[in-house]
Amino acid sequence: MTEVLHKRAYDTLLLGAEIVNQNGRAMADLAISGGKIAAIGALSGAKAADVIDCKGLTILPGVIDTQVHFREPGLTHKEDLETGSRAAVMGGVTAVFEMPNTNPNTTSAEALAAKVAIAHHRMHCDFAFFVGGTAENIEEIPMLEKLPGAAGIKVFIGSSTGNLLVEDDENLAKILKKITRRASFHCEDEARLRARMDLRVPGDPRSHPVWRDETAALLATQRLVTLARKLGKRVHVLHLSTGEEMEWLADHKDVASVEVTPHHLTLHAPDCYERLGTYAQMNPPVRGIEHQNKLWWGINQGIADILGSDHAPHTHEEKHHTYPASHSGMTGVQTLVPTMLNHVNAGRLTLERFVDLSSAGPARLFNIASKGRIAVGYDADLTVVDMKRRETITNKWIASKCGWTPYDGMAVTGWPVGTYSRGHRVMWQGELTGPGKGEAVRFGDALQPA
Repeated sequence: MTEVLHKRAYDTLLLGAEIVNQNGRAMADLAISGGKIAAIGALSGAKAADVIDCKGLTILPGVIDTQVHFREPGLTHKEDLETGSRAAVMGGVTAVFEMPNTNPNTTSAEALAAKVAIAHHRMHCDFAFFVGGTAENIEEIPMLEKLPGAAGIKVFIGSSTGNLLVEDDENLAKILKKITRRASFHCEDEARLRARMDLRVPGDPRSHPVWRDETAALLATQRLVTLARKLGKRVHVLHLSTGEEMEWLADHKDVASVEVTPHHLTLHAPDCYERLGTYAQMNPPVRGIEHQNKLWWGINQGIADILGSDHAPHTHEEKHHTYPASHSGMTGVQTLVPTMLNHVNAGRLTLERFVDLSSAGPARLFNIASKGRIAVGYDADLTVVDMKRRETITNKWIASKCGWTPYDGMAVTGWPVGTYSRGHRVMWQGELTGPGKGEAVRFGDALQPA
């Protein structure tokens, strides 16, 4: 078999890397043809148009970030699909799922199609877009969730923009009855948030997690999962921030999947607010170290399913408004890989577990077609990293239009050095290598006729 492989000519050969896939970690060569992984093994005698020496590097399945806000259309003063995807591939991310709270909201077939059209071969990574589930488009959900480029339905149980808020159980149940794919939810109890607004201290973002407290998150999560179990539906709880939710969801894994974010795993209160002020302000909030420790417990116990960055950029001006008028959100797509590899090197999780959270997990939960593994026949989506490389994350490195990161000045060990998307080398050693060639992610639950 090896002799046959050597006689083939490939588009690309990556030689001498450590490869992490379903077989574990092993030294091997990797061949790419026609945008697909063509062979894995001892291939040094094979021929290819492009041969890359990867000695000392590690090749991971392409990292998939299933929660980003790239702000286009309507809010492009702080991000757009090109700049957000540029940040993604600079950080080793090969595909993203983008959220519907743009202007206009992504709640119709027309709005989704418009996004797909402006993203195609303009974004640097592959993409899918969530469609917002609302009280107004319930009857259309079975059609909307299976359109080309749709990542599924996203529902805001807590505050959002436009008509995206669905805070009542009646409409939440109506949406759940209509879905067939796994739907994603922002879980904070809106009634509790309204009742506690007077707990916000003007000028003091440390009061943000006091206002949007643990109970607000837990109540909404319990309401959602209880309804989902009653109706026999699959739900995905986004950006888990509390230990109480993690412990409670451990008993509901048949119904609910769980996302954790790098900022909740890396930053903690009150330190982050004292150092960063409103630049640490997110929804749901970054909380105390006891919650962070329980999130890590959830990763190590296998309760957490995936990582998502919740990349939500705002301009310096918007962040400099006096709290609580300051905007909630921070960049994250470009720093997901280095911050988490730093945690790997610190011993908080294994590299295999990182792969499970960032590529295999998303592919499994959302039934992504041909992605999430380094295996023959799969898309050649690859995140190439140097596990020993030491770097300092800086605002200058950030490709997002807003130009800042809460990790400015943070030293990390483990760094993305290359990004391949469907066989295209889109980033290498900190440089983009060509124009955007991103295409819509395909899903097994919604494959279109050939």
